[in-house]
Amino acid sequence: MRNFIFILLAVSLVSCGSFRKGTKMKPRDGVVYYAKGYLGTPYVYGGNTKGGIDCSGLIHNAFRQQGVRVPRTVHELRKKGKRISVDRAKKGDIVFFRTSKKRRLTHAGIVVSTKGGVPQFIHASTSKGVMVSSLDSSYWKKVYAQTRRLLKK
Repeated sequence: MRNFIFILLAVSLVSCGSFRKGTKMKPRDGVVYYAKGYLGTPYVYGGNTKGGIDCSGLIHNAFRQQGVRVPRTVHELRKKGKRISVDRAKKGDIVFFRTSKKRRLTHAGIVVSTKGGVPQFIHASTSKGVMVSSLDSSYWKKVYAQTRRLLKK
């Protein structure tokens, strides 16, 4: 009987923990929460797991966890949602960058917060893996291209 109570208690604690992570959060909060679970994950081109991930894989997984289907590539992702000005960016919006000499968009991240009106975003950096950066840094300011809103609420 004591073992049964212990197992019942353990199962209820585990299920409460997973419940907190998912459905009770607003989609914007859930996307950011899930993306932050990848912090420190190494960058792997085409990667889609905690063993290695790229920028569009991070976005795809974070949105999918909230039941929102988004394309798997930056090229297709740039066509979704509504384009907004960067000063209107809020948690869960997507920021896009041109990180190569070509004019096309090559990198993206998810806005996790704003500090003084400046978006802070999570992304999969080729050199440091999944990390949070500021759009205020000289590099990201220089290569910034656009912001898009995929979530309405």
